[in-house]
Amino acid sequence: MPRRIAIVEDDPAIRANYADALKKHGYEVSAHAARSEAMSAFRTRLPDLAVIDIGLGDEPDGGFALCRELRAMAPGLPILFLTARDSDFDAVAGLRLGADDYLTKDVSLPHLLARISALFRRVDALREPKAVEEILERGALKLDAKRFTAAWKASAVELTLTEFWMVHTLAKFPGHVKDRESLMREANLVVDEGTITSHIKRIRKKFAAVDPSFEQIDTVYGMGYRWKA
Repeated sequence: MPRRIAIVEDDPAIRANYADALKKHGYEVSAHAARSEAMSAFRTRLPDLAVIDIGLGDEPDGGFALCRELRAMAPGLPILFLTARDSDFDAVAGLRLGADDYLTKDVSLPHLLARISALFRRVDALREPKAVEEILERGALKLDAKRFTAAWKASAVELTLTEFWMVHTLAKFPGHVKDRESLMREANLVVDEGTITSHIKRIRKKFAAVDPSFEQIDTVYGMGYRWKA
C-alpha cells in the first residue's frame, strides 16, 4: 500500500500543488486547511507522515499546537514543518515541540522529497531492524529498536524517531566522537547542521527530565558529540 502523507496548509493553491506533486511520486495524500479539520481526520486515521505549516487560518501558531497534539497522540509519527517562517526561533520551537524536520517553502521539490524519503527510511529501519541490535543497553540506558522505546534508569524517555536514532548512533560506540556528518549518515538523517544541535539540546532536556544529573552526551567542541563511556 502507498504511504499516506497528510498536508496541513491553509493556502489552497499551495496545498493543491504539494498534494499533486506527492501523488505523482506515488504517495497517498490527505490535505487539510485547518488544525481542527486535521485533528478530526487524524482521530479517525493517522497518516504515515505529516507535513505541517505553522500559520493556519486565524491561528498564527496553529501548526505548533497541532504538532504538540499529534505528537502526544502518536510519539513515533514523522512530523515535518514546511513553512514560510525562516527564523531560528521558529525552527527551534518546532523541533522542541517534537517535529523531526523543519523546512522553509523555498525548498525545492527534490529536496523536500529527499527529506520525506529519509524519514520513511528510518521508519522502515525501526520496523525491520537488520544490522541494528534490537536491544541496546549501555549502563543505565536501554533502547529497544523494535518497539521504538528508550529508558534511562528504568524510566521511560519519550523520543521522536529522529531523536531515537541519534541516541542509538551515539550510544552504540561509547567514547567515540561523532561529527555532524557521521551522525547524520549513521543515523540516516537529512537535516541541517544547526538542526543537529537543536536535536541534541532537546534530547538532553528529555533525559534530564527523568534524571537531573544526566550528563552522558558530551559536546566535543570543533568535532561533534559522544556518549560517555
